[in-house]
Amino acid sequence: MQITKEMSIIEVVQSHPATIEVFRNYGMGCFGCAAARYENIEQGASAHGVDIEALVADLNKAAFAK
Repeated sequence: MQITKEMSIIEVVQSHPATIEVFRNYGMGCFGCAAARYENIEQGASAHGVDIEALVADLNKAAFAK
């Protein structure tokens, strides 16, 4: 299942550990943040001033790289 901006950060990190580095590269240490438990990717990206479309694209690349 493709990653979308509506998914929770913690759900994505738990399902696809390779995405941790993507979040880090965007300056989002979300996987260790308490907000990750209730924020979705769009909310987290907005709080950090991150381009949501680019982030989601890179998360999907990392999660589904073969």
